[in-house]
Amino acid sequence: QVQLVESGGGLVQAGGSLRLSCAASGSIFSIPVMGWYRQAPGKQRELVAFITRDGSTNYGGSVKGRFTISRDNAKNTIYLQMNSLKPEDTAVYYCRIFQSDYWGQGTQVTVSS
Repeated sequence: QVQLVESGGGLVQAGGSLRLSCAASGSIFSIPVMGWYRQAPGKQRELVAFITRDGSTNYGGSVKGRFTISRDNAKNTIYLQMNSLKPEDTAVYYCRIFQSDYWGQGTQVTVSS
């Protein structure tokens, strides 16, 4: 059983930055893919970014060039650096281990205009 705990969300003005963290209760070294999803009110959950075990990354179109995903295997943590935030980035952000049922509880990100 793996637990994922997100942190780092909050309220920020448009154009600002936040860094989200997702700490796993166990080693993430062997986990092939981890990533971030988000869900805005009234919308479906969407993929934000994912990172593979070897460090390859992929981003959703709306965040490409603004967000950066990274992983620190020594700390069993993945991160999402979010820059140039827009009001439409407002959502609950979830960490996930792909190809599993493991999700975090979510962290709220609110971007004011």
